[in-house]
Amino acid sequence: MYDVVLLTLGSERDAPGGCGSGGACCGGATGTDTDPTSQTDTGQTSSDQTDTGQTDTEQCATERPRVPVLACADALNARGARVETVTARSDAEIDAVLARFDGPARPDGLTWPDPDSKTRLVVATASDGQLRAVLRRLVKRYAPAPSKRPADLAGNRTLPDLPPVAVLPLDPARGGTHRDLAAQLGLPRDPAAVAAAVLDGTPRRLDLLRNDGGSVTLDGALLGAADDAGRPLHWRARVEVDDTILTDGAEPLLACAVGNAGRYATLNDVALLTAPDPADGQVEVAVAVPVVVRSAWGRKRVRLEVRRARGRAVSVLPREGKVPYLDDGVEGELTRKRSWWVEPGAWAVWSI
Repeated sequence: MYDVVLLTLGSERDAPGGCGSGGACCGGATGTDTDPTSQTDTGQTSSDQTDTGQTDTEQCATERPRVPVLACADALNARGARVETVTARSDAEIDAVLARFDGPARPDGLTWPDPDSKTRLVVATASDGQLRAVLRRLVKRYAPAPSKRPADLAGNRTLPDLPPVAVLPLDPARGGTHRDLAAQLGLPRDPAAVAAAVLDGTPRRLDLLRNDGGSVTLDGALLGAADDAGRPLHWRARVEVDDTILTDGAEPLLACAVGNAGRYATLNDVALLTAPDPADGQVEVAVAVPVVVRSAWGRKRVRLEVRRARGRAVSVLPREGKVPYLDDGVEGELTRKRSWWVEPGAWAVWSI
């Protein structure tokens, strides 16, 4: 029977600098962490204050295992699995859990995941950003430096197959209108069904987007901003997908969507991405460009032109100021060029 680790992050904060991003959360950040994902593109670390007015320390001091976590643990125990629940409040504590998936020592000295591990991981997530935080630490652990690239690594990858994870959503509402990644992938939400997937399911391999900011994207990113009334604001950037230039940065944009799955596929009911597929080895990208057209009577109106492309990599180079974005639900600001590339089948979820 399997050993199962049920991992919960110790804070529901998703902003850069929160749990799973940087050295610590829950008021424990030391300020000395150099992980590039612990800062926004402007170089500023995030505040320790939550939206509720509580500090992370106050919030974490009262944390207890959530009901879905306890229910999943009970279901696993009933099947004979050895279950350990872990609450990680820093990257170091996440890393201590992930170290259990290390394989035997390699002659080249690289740390590699064990494909025959009898330990399985369940990540309890209050948001897609928390799941991303765990995947980011897996990448940091197992991706070799370019100078140490081994011969047995696939030519279209920069990291080995990551250990599969089971996803235990903590918010049932995100399976409805505002769907999270688990809902988009059709993964079980009921704790007993999640336990069954862990013990009886098979790994479903999915593409991973890495970026040159040191992070990863599981679902997608939406770049752009809106005013107080919700109207999209104009901004400019050069957007390239492989050898295709969607915009050179001279014209205004309303939005740019970088999609691995489907959450960021629309803008005000306009389809940006047509068929993002998290397992096709490609990223789908779209830009929304406002175009002024004249009617037969000479009247001007603005039409939204959507340009799309698919490929292995995408780059976005802002032409002026800061470009706000959401990446797996995590807010940030882009001030310099950002590139994403596809790692085909790099991560996996337990699925039935």
